[in-house]
Amino acid sequence: MKKILFALGVVILLYFVSTWLIPSYIEGQRNPVKFSAPYAVSAKAQEIYYNLDFIADLHCDALLWGRVLTKKGTVGHVDFPRMREVNVGLEMFTIVSKSPAGQNMKSNSEDAFDNISALIIAKGESPSNWYSLINRTLSQSKDLADFVEEENGKVILIKSKSDLEKLIIARKSDKSVIGAMLGIEGAHALEGDIENLDLVYAAGVWMIGPTHFFDNELGGSAHGENLGGLTDFGKKVIRKMNELGIFIDLAHCSPAIVEDVLNMSTKPVMVSHTGVRAVLDSQRNLSDDQIKKIAANEGIIGIAFFDMAVGEPELPNIIASIRHIRNLVGIQHISLGSDYDGSVADPFDITGLPLIVDGLIQDGFTKEEIRAVMGENVKQFMLKNLT
Repeated sequence: MKKILFALGVVILLYFVSTWLIPSYIEGQRNPVKFSAPYAVSAKAQEIYYNLDFIADLHCDALLWGRVLTKKGTVGHVDFPRMREVNVGLEMFTIVSKSPAGQNMKSNSEDAFDNISALIIAKGESPSNWYSLINRTLSQSKDLADFVEEENGKVILIKSKSDLEKLIIARKSDKSVIGAMLGIEGAHALEGDIENLDLVYAAGVWMIGPTHFFDNELGGSAHGENLGGLTDFGKKVIRKMNELGIFIDLAHCSPAIVEDVLNMSTKPVMVSHTGVRAVLDSQRNLSDDQIKKIAANEGIIGIAFFDMAVGEPELPNIIASIRHIRNLVGIQHISLGSDYDGSVADPFDITGLPLIVDGLIQDGFTKEEIRAVMGENVKQFMLKNLT
């Protein structure tokens, strides 16, 4: 009996050690930073950056990894302390519920082994999350709500226009107050059930991308196998999202879905994290024709930071992507869409955002244009479209 109890104790110990060490190790491998903080910028860039009243980013997958966002991390790209360190007012925390093995930009199968399942088990999550995409989604939503609650009013979970207005007012006197929003990467999370849209809306989700890296019940991915447009179910979901006011995120969607959504949506759309084909010719990126149609829809486009979206070296190509959209359709349609913590190697973590201001200054952008790109456009978009 003593030997059995000892063996059982060893198994339990190994389980807890593995759930503590393995996720952190995996994240360190999947979300490296090419150039470590601290980051040096010009005095002019520092002055402009730290006087910005609202800095916002439209895409971060930090919830996936199980890190405690209330504590400053040594891995990954975003947490609440690092947001405060560089004056970031709002982050869109996006939920990833499934990711195909061998994930790539060109072609992925819906039936490929799911990498997220292994991560969830390694994190020690409830068995109810092992096989259910909607449970994984609601679990990450609750994680963010719990982190917000721990902050005792210093973080506001944006679930309505009034929450955003409260954040804007609070930051006028206390820049340590920050905001968080919820999005979903890939509506496969709904598991083909329109009623699950009501569940995620109740949990505070304000943005959903119809597809991620593979085709699903709504239609084709830009990285899938069929590149199809919206299915009948997909059209039903888009109409319901418009009714609820949930933003449609066209990042990762097939060109056919982009076209279908822009033809039927009664509300402005988002592209939360992308590049432009004029800078990097990739099927993941937006063409000039798509950019013009998104602008005509009064939509907003978040420029990603990683090499597969903008090319290398990243910083000058981030600036070039912003410049291209400005010259094509106007500064008012541009935002930051880092894709932080999204299984990408970023050139800098969130504390490196002043580097973008430095790059914009060197490229001749005005203070008002910099203010717009760094967060004012997001603020105005949200104030106009949130309910």
